[in-house]
Amino acid sequence: MRFAGSDNAKMRQIGRLQMASMIDVVFLLLIYFMLTTTLDPPESELTPALTSSKPGTPTALQPQTIEHERSGDIDAFRVGQRVLADRDSLAAVLAELPKDSGVIVRAPDTVSVDWPAAAIQAARDAGFDKVTYVPSRD
Repeated sequence: MRFAGSDNAKMRQIGRLQMASMIDVVFLLLIYFMLTTTLDPPESELTPALTSSKPGTPTALQPQTIEHERSGDIDAFRVGQRVLADRDSLAAVLAELPKDSGVIVRAPDTVSVDWPAAAIQAARDAGFDKVTYVPSRD
C-alpha cells in the first residue's frame, strides 16, 4: 500500500494544538483554586467539643445504660441499681436523668425484639436524642 504524501501533511496540521491558550487556562484555574481554598487550623489548636461544668466529675460525660434483666419469667429494665418492670416507669426514671450524654440500651440476643424497642421508645419519650442499641453477649 502506498500512501499519498499530501494526506500525511494535512493530518499533521490538523493534529496540532495551540499550547499558549492552554497554559493560560491552567494558570487561571490554579490561581482560582489557590484563592478559594480555606485552610483549617491544625488539630492541636482546635478546642475540644466535650466540656464539663465541673472538672472533677467524669460521670457527667458517661451515657446512661439500660440493661436487660430477667426475674423469673418477666423481662425487666435495669438502670443503675433500679429494676423496673414496665416501660412507663422506665420513662419516668429516665426523665429525671441528664439528657446530654445519651442512653445505651443493652440486651442479649436471646431477648425478643419488643424489649429493646420498648427501652428505646421510653428513652425517646423521656427526651433523649442520643439513643444507642448494643447487643450484649450473655
